[in-house]
Amino acid sequence: MTSVFDTRIERDPKYSMKWKRYAGQDIIPCWVADMEFAAPASVQEALMSLNQHGVYGYLKPEDFAEGREAIVDWLEYRHGSRIPEEWIVWMPGVVPGFNMACRAFTEAGQSVIVQTPNYPPILNVHKHHQLDSLTVPVVYGADGPDLDIEQLAQYAANERCNMMILCNPMNPNGKVLSSESLQRIARICEKNNVVLVSDEIHCDLILEPGVKHTPAFSLEGLQERSVTLMSAAKTFNIAGLGVSFGIIPNAGLRRRFLQASNGLSPWANVPGLLATAAAFNGGRDWHGELLDYLRANRDFLFQAIESLPGLSMAHSEATFLAWLDARGLAVDNHQKWFEDRGVGPSPGADFAAPGFARINFACPRAQLENIVERLSV
Repeated sequence: MTSVFDTRIERDPKYSMKWKRYAGQDIIPCWVADMEFAAPASVQEALMSLNQHGVYGYLKPEDFAEGREAIVDWLEYRHGSRIPEEWIVWMPGVVPGFNMACRAFTEAGQSVIVQTPNYPPILNVHKHHQLDSLTVPVVYGADGPDLDIEQLAQYAANERCNMMILCNPMNPNGKVLSSESLQRIARICEKNNVVLVSDEIHCDLILEPGVKHTPAFSLEGLQERSVTLMSAAKTFNIAGLGVSFGIIPNAGLRRRFLQASNGLSPWANVPGLLATAAAFNGGRDWHGELLDYLRANRDFLFQAIESLPGLSMAHSEATFLAWLDARGLAVDNHQKWFEDRGVGPSPGADFAAPGFARINFACPRAQLENIVERLSV
């Protein structure tokens, strides 16, 4: 049966950093984390209505009641948590969010804890704020990837460390941390007065049946010391509109976070605000169909990769990103190996994991089959 997600959409490299990287080359770009799918009809209609109106003036995000209501309803629908609207803070993206948190909760010369491998802007955030980076490795146990809790506890006890940035679901390996693991992290943060900034931008892309995402703000031990960063950007393919939101239960932390953005961070823009509300309010059926399609793509890619010599793939519980271990290829330049076969993934070295590669499988099945065919040569 044909799906709307099977439709191939030609993307102009002038407006797509993903496709511009390999413009003019026979290389399929599958690196940066945006999807090859059109956003839900509700989003397109909201933006068309704005364009027909024709006025693009100022709107203070805190005055956009429809957006706050949409977030509250969505969080209850997806995560079973109904929060007070005043916990919500708008911002122009998750990356600005954790940089604002560094400005709010740290001082130059202090330390920030991050996990590794990790999303490059999180790995490099310390450089923008004159901080030391304390990296906690992801370790593999019976339940798959998890944080090295002993290392985390040791770092958190450092008197120069008062903030941790967590990526959950994990990017790049797609692991969703269990509530038990999060409780352990919460106890460490509470004991050592560490503020947890949790990047949960992929939390609505859970692919594995029975796996549940636990937002940081929903844990009792974190409500007084957490900033949960979320967005409709990845889930509904509206990342280019530059809007996200934070959930900050503690009024004092919320005030410090907002003060840190003064004069530096612009307001969340009007198209992004409208698109977020339209996605959460009108995109639920589309979202359900998307998860089914991504799950099938993941399973297809996993089976294909596991049959290729020298390659293996983590079984992603979430996201539309496949984490490939290419160390078995026994080559010096893994990225060149992929590109020589006409496939352009994100290099593992960017995530502090040389020898790995990240492939974006949020594309029509025909394109994914082409990627697999090229890797099989």
